[in-house]
Amino acid sequence: MPKLGVNIDHVATLREARKIDMPDPVDAAYLCLKAGCNSIVCHLREDRRHIKDDDVLKLRKIANARLNLEMSVAPDIVEAACRLRPDQSTIVPERREEVTTEGGLDVVKFEKKIRKVVARLEEMHIDVSLFINPVRKQIDASINSGARVIELHTGRYANTNSESARRKQLDVLRATAEYALSKGLEVNAGHGLNYDNVWDVARIDGINELNIGHSIISRSVFTGLYAAVKEMLELIK
Repeated sequence: MPKLGVNIDHVATLREARKIDMPDPVDAAYLCLKAGCNSIVCHLREDRRHIKDDDVLKLRKIANARLNLEMSVAPDIVEAACRLRPDQSTIVPERREEVTTEGGLDVVKFEKKIRKVVARLEEMHIDVSLFINPVRKQIDASINSGARVIELHTGRYANTNSESARRKQLDVLRATAEYALSKGLEVNAGHGLNYDNVWDVARIDGINELNIGHSIISRSVFTGLYAAVKEMLELIK
């Protein structure tokens, strides 16, 4: 069974809507961990639209919590990661005007730059994952960059409008996961996964962890965060 990483960005989004100190994403992290999730995920964006540096610092201090920091390759963000020292950094593409991350990192195009960032983070004993589209050439470029972990972008699977298209995208995820595993990579997956579509992805052999945020935080409005995480864990099981 895959592990579950819960992204708490949108707890901070709600906080920033009023520019006050509640709800606290650190409190949310404690509830997620109590409910049984395996790691806490947050995205330190260049514009700091939700998660702040101080949030990451506090999250890093939670005992027995594995912290996965999503980040771009912008120099100031890389240096912030080196200062804050998460357990893992997941490198994602980032555009200021986007609502959320819209696709996978183009490692083929930016391999040289990414290789330098991977080396810098690993010098600080931070595990590095690359968030990529499920394409073999991106997997090969990820290996060349020095990364040992990838996260497959599941957005196309999650956003399909027909059962046949969904099955096609599921086959793509399954095949690329198998290819990446054969190359010795650790394989995670995430983006757009929810309570209706997670089950098939959770059944893909070799997937180590599913990283899920928006759907869990949305469900928690009605059920509470502890119950929302528990429900997702049961679906993954």
